[in-house]
Amino acid sequence: MAPGILLALLGVAVVAWIAYNGVQNGKLFWVVTLNGITLAALFFVVAAGFTLIFGLMRVVNMAHGSLFLLAGYIAFTLQGTLYGVSSNLLSGTPATVVSWIVPLVVATIVIGLAGVLMQQVFLRWNQGQDLRQALITIAISVILADQMVAHFGGIAESIQQPAAWPDSVTVLGVHYGFFRLVVVVGAAIVIGGLLFLVIKRTRFGMIIRAGVDDRSMVSALGVNIQVVFAGAFLIGALLAGLAGVLGGTMLAVQPGNDSAFLLDSLIVVIIGGMGSLGGAAIGSLALGLVSSYSNVYLNFGTTDLTNYSILLTFILVVAMLAVRPLGLFGRPA
Repeated sequence: MAPGILLALLGVAVVAWIAYNGVQNGKLFWVVTLNGITLAALFFVVAAGFTLIFGLMRVVNMAHGSLFLLAGYIAFTLQGTLYGVSSNLLSGTPATVVSWIVPLVVATIVIGLAGVLMQQVFLRWNQGQDLRQALITIAISVILADQMVAHFGGIAESIQQPAAWPDSVTVLGVHYGFFRLVVVVGAAIVIGGLLFLVIKRTRFGMIIRAGVDDRSMVSALGVNIQVVFAGAFLIGALLAGLAGVLGGTMLAVQPGNDSAFLLDSLIVVIIGGMGSLGGAAIGSLALGLVSSYSNVYLNFGTTDLTNYSILLTFILVVAMLAVRPLGLFGRPA
């Protein structure tokens, strides 16, 4: 049996099992589904910039997750320092729209500039040496991880959303978190739309698409490819910073999130294909839903396998590599 047919049959079986559980407990099913969608939206914001850099520059930026986590710590610190907002809802000043947006903007810009600085100082001079660049960014991520633990501690913190925003909204008959569903999913949709317009409708996007196909030819036509690289790295780092603040509000700011979200970004790129924005969206949705469903529905009577849910993520990656090694929308370099 061909691998593609086997994968399709497996997918049908999984969907049937999830649908059966959905009929048995409708509200739980919709909550789990919304969890997967909102998690996928956060994955997309993180991975969109990563796949842009990876697709154009062929640089596996292993410090992408560190930029994500650092943005969360910066926003959390600014909330407390400038506005007296505490991670404990029972103490401190309640967060306002201003005390949430200002740290978000500052953290995003700082991380964007830090990303460009990293690209110009450490990566530009060894262009084309993929292994060396990967090792450099790994070293940067290790240094940043150690310094963040030293300066911010190892306790999980939370960026507070504005108190004026509702805690939940009613959708599909269940109460669900307003921030996760409206803000995070809305941000992912807006970012996806803007990136689509930039890549498909602007000269910068045309150069990016041409650079994905043939970087040498783009340089031969007189395009300053280094400026394009810096611009792509800036966008990628800005998205990492924005996602760090969204993730710090939606989940938490804690050590380990850097490596976790870096791994998630790599999985999204493997599923969607290198340099594909649409692939990043589909890969994020697949990863988010698989993670959410497996945490709940890997329960067969008296056999509870939810502790092994992480294995399904890697099974998804292995299956994709077996059927389409370049990803759903990937093309040869």
